[in-house]
Amino acid sequence: MTSAFEPVHLAGATLSNRIAMAPMTRSRAGEGGVATGLVAEYYTQRAGAGLIITEGIQPSVVGQGYPFTPGLHTAEQVASWREVTDAVHAAGGRIFAQLMHSGRIGHPTLLPDGLVPVAPSAVAAQGQLFTGDGMKDFVTPRELTGDEVWDTVADYAEAARNAVEAGFDGVELHGANGYLIHQFLAPGTNLRTDEWGGPAENRIRFAVEAVKAVAAAIGAGRTALRVSPGNPYNDISEPDPQPAYEALVKEIDGLGLAYLHVMEHGPGAREATLALRKQFSGMLVLNPATEGSTDHRALTLIEDGTADLLAFGALFLANPDLPARLRTEGPYNTPDPATFFGGDARGYTDYPAL
Repeated sequence: MTSAFEPVHLAGATLSNRIAMAPMTRSRAGEGGVATGLVAEYYTQRAGAGLIITEGIQPSVVGQGYPFTPGLHTAEQVASWREVTDAVHAAGGRIFAQLMHSGRIGHPTLLPDGLVPVAPSAVAAQGQLFTGDGMKDFVTPRELTGDEVWDTVADYAEAARNAVEAGFDGVELHGANGYLIHQFLAPGTNLRTDEWGGPAENRIRFAVEAVKAVAAAIGAGRTALRVSPGNPYNDISEPDPQPAYEALVKEIDGLGLAYLHVMEHGPGAREATLALRKQFSGMLVLNPATEGSTDHRALTLIEDGTADLLAFGALFLANPDLPARLRTEGPYNTPDPATFFGGDARGYTDYPAL
């Protein structure tokens, strides 16, 4: 039986355990989308995780969807992330950059003059978004042209090169939670009639090409993909997601990726996960759907072979030393939603140690 506290090899390195820190938006970037000293402190405190997966990092200017989020498309941003990765490595940790193009989830007020959010199709999300000017309705995005789709694929590859230059151990493409890759996958947001839309084999193409481009740029062994089949977050509609995701996994399985990251959502999620697990020959990172907070009780998913690594989200915010607390089955500090976002690190840098 495999233990969550056993080391495992990933991306040419040895992880100290099989506990991952899930990617979570923090909105603490400095001017110009750079990582700050607070960002370095935040991740270094959690270097006891076998693998840290960062908050979503935009691969291009138009990929930004929230205020104060970091990028990996300028020299200044790359240099700022080097300070973060150096600190995490010095503390014995390993860290992947999550590349997140938000697509239609954004607002013109977050972008330079003249830019608007882009998407597979001109379909606005229902709801509102927090911006520097308060809450605003989502706008109708501009549909990407065929050439622009390929340009966006190239943006992912260039951001991945920047991530390696910045010292990251690898990158994870965010294909979940209603952002750009997920928007291409879902029939409710992808109304295209060209080679990028329509049947499942076309809707998966953008994800496949982005993964292939990143793998070609930095090596498949440092490339990963996160998916969340059927997740309605950010007004996504996927009434029958499994065929598309099985087709997607079939296309990328032979590349030799670092891992596939599955974020479960809703009833039947475990059955879908097990189907993808059976199909994918590489490592599976699982962010499981659980009743209540995901804690030490979920570690059985590693012991029974459901997953190779288990990703923890909110509990890692309140417990920087979470792997140690999981080993002793608690006690756990309670996350404080008041400090989930923004520049105030209160509640995240001063929790009592175990």
